[in-house]
Amino acid sequence: MTVFNLLSVAFALIAAILGSAKAFQMFQQNSYIASRYADWLKERFTTGRTVLKIAFAALLSALEFLWKGFGYVSAPILLIVAIVVFFSQRKGQKSAIKPLVLTARVKRMYVTESIIFAAVMGLCFAGEFIPFCFAAAMLLFVFRELIVVLANVINKPIERAVAKHYINDAKKILKQTKGLITIGVTGSYGKTTTKFILSRILSEKYTVTVTPESFNTPMGVVRTVREKMVPGTEIFVAEMGAKNVGDIKEICDIVDPDMGLITSIGPQHLNTFGSIENIVGTKFELADAVAKKNGEIFLNGDNEYIRKKSGEYSRIHLYGTESDCEAFAENITCSSSGSTFDIVFKDGRISVFTRLLGSHNVQNIVGAAAIARHLGVSDSDIKFAIGSLKATPHRLEMKSFAKGATLIDDAYNSNPKGCLEAVNVLSHFDGMKKIIVTPGLVELGEKEYECNFALGEAAGRVCDEIYLVGKMRSKPMTDALEKQGYDKDRIFVVSSFKEAMGKLIPTLDDSCVVLFENDLPDNYLK
Repeated sequence: MTVFNLLSVAFALIAAILGSAKAFQMFQQNSYIASRYADWLKERFTTGRTVLKIAFAALLSALEFLWKGFGYVSAPILLIVAIVVFFSQRKGQKSAIKPLVLTARVKRMYVTESIIFAAVMGLCFAGEFIPFCFAAAMLLFVFRELIVVLANVINKPIERAVAKHYINDAKKILKQTKGLITIGVTGSYGKTTTKFILSRILSEKYTVTVTPESFNTPMGVVRTVREKMVPGTEIFVAEMGAKNVGDIKEICDIVDPDMGLITSIGPQHLNTFGSIENIVGTKFELADAVAKKNGEIFLNGDNEYIRKKSGEYSRIHLYGTESDCEAFAENITCSSSGSTFDIVFKDGRISVFTRLLGSHNVQNIVGAAAIARHLGVSDSDIKFAIGSLKATPHRLEMKSFAKGATLIDDAYNSNPKGCLEAVNVLSHFDGMKKIIVTPGLVELGEKEYECNFALGEAAGRVCDEIYLVGKMRSKPMTDALEKQGYDKDRIFVVSSFKEAMGKLIPTLDDSCVVLFENDLPDNYLK
C-alpha cells in the first residue's frame, strides 16, 4: 500500500463529498422527499456528462488495477478533480436562485454520507487490494447523488426523534401561553399575504406572533413557536401549507386553532394531490379542526370550491366581493398606485385605500378585516392599518429597478389566477413600456399546459416585450403567443433568469415597467 494510493483515495473521497452540494440542494428544494428528488435524478443520469464521468472512473480504475504504481499519477489527478469540484460547487451555489441552506438536518446528512464513504473504503482497505479501493472511491464519486438518498433513509429514525422533541416543545409553549387565540390561515394561494395583512390589522389591539415569510410546514410553524413567540402574546397567526392530503391536519394537531381562514382553492400542486377534490378536502382540514373547538371559520365566498363546501359547516363567515357575503367589498377602483373600496358589514361600512396592488388583494383585505372586526378591532383602527399596509416581499411588490425603470416583483406568486391578476396589474401602467420575465407555472398536473397557455395569452395582450425562462418550460406560452400572431422579435426565450437580466437591463430606461412573475427554484429550470 503506497502513500500515493492512499492520497488517490483520499482525494477521490474529498471530491465526492464536496461534489454533493448540488445533490443536497436539490434534495432540500424537493422537501427531502425521495420521489420528487427522483425527477431531477433521472435527468442527471441521462446526460453525456455522467457517461464521461463513468468512463473516466473506469479508465483510472483499470489503469490502477493493471499498474499498482500508477498511484503517483492518479493522486495529483484526483487532487485536481477535488479542487475543480470544490470551486464549481461554490460558484454554482452562489449563482443558484435558492442555494443550499446548511440546516441541522443537512449537516447530519453530510455526516452520514461521510460515514458511508469511510465504511466502503474501510472494507476495501481490509482486503489489502488498493485497486478495488480506488475503483470504489471513483464509483462513489460518480453516484454521489444516490448516496444522498441513502443518507436520508439511514437518518430517518433520528429525524423523527428530533421532530417529535421539537413538536412536543412547541405544543407545551402554546398550551402554557394563557388566553392565547390561535388562527390558522390556508389556501391554494393568497395565504402568505393574507396572514401578514391579518397580523398587521390585529396588532392595532393585540400582541401578535405570526409565522414569518413562507414558514408554512409543520417544522416551520414549530420553529416559529419555539423561536419567535414572545411573552404576552395574545394571538398566534399560523400559515398552513400543503402538498399532500393530511398536511393541514398535521399542522392543526400542533397548533390546535381556535379560528380559521381559507383564502382560496384552485389547481395548485396537482402533481402531488392528484385531484381538485383532494385539495378541497385538505384545505378544509383546517375547518374540521376549528369546528371541533366550536370556533369561527372565515371563508372566501368568491371561490366556487369553497362556497360549495361551506354548507357542510356551522359558524362560518363568508367574505369576498359578492353582496350575499357577511363582509364584502364594493365600489372597487384599482390603479397603478393601489386600490380604493368600501368594506360592507351587516352593521356598517369602512371606506379604505391600500397601496397593495391587484384586485385579489381586495379579497385578502376583506377576509382579514372580517376576522379583526370579529375580535373587536375598531373600524378606525382597521382603516388605519389597511392604509399603512406594505406589500409582502416578492408578491406584487413595487420597487425601483435598473436605469430608473419600475419593477413589480411578483416572484413568489405561483398560482394561475394570481399570475393573470399580476399581468392585469401591469396593464394599469398607462404610457409605459410593459415587460414580463417569467418561467411560467409548475405543479399543476394535467392543467399545467392549459394554465401556462393562458398566461402566455394574457402576456401577449398586455406586454411590449416578453422574456420566457426555460427552453422546454416556455413552450405553452410560446404556443399561445404564436397563435396570437405576437411579434417573434419581441419574445426572448432564455435558459436562466441571469441570462434574461443580461439581455433586458441594457434596454431599460425610466419609461419601462418590468414584472417578475414566479421565479422558480433551480430544481424546476429546464
